[in-house]
Amino acid sequence: FCLSRGLGDVYKRQALQATQIINQGKTLILDVRPAADYAAGHIRDAKNIPLKELKGRVAELEKFKARPVIVVCSKGLQSNKATALLKKEGFTEATSLLGGLDAWQSQGLPVTK
Repeated sequence: FCLSRGLGDVYKRQALQATQIINQGKTLILDVRPAADYAAGHIRDAKNIPLKELKGRVAELEKFKARPVIVVCSKGLQSNKATALLKKEGFTEATSLLGGLDAWQSQGLPVTK
């Protein structure tokens, strides 16, 4: 897969790459937007932990440490911060969705409520 490096060594995935990994199964989609934004529409099966709560709730994700984790926000900025945090916590396959949910939807990919 083609991964591009972003700020602080955070890897980013384009929507198409993300869907291929999601379709293989065992992938965690972590939506770090506020709960209200998540409720308005999110990627199917995404877990919502707002960025401001992530540090205190990272233990909830422990079983995904060695699995692909795709971090999503609105435009890709907050997810970069969350991905960097997860990498520090030992999540070796954490990546940020390039362009966030906006890019996902602009490519015609589905969201659910």
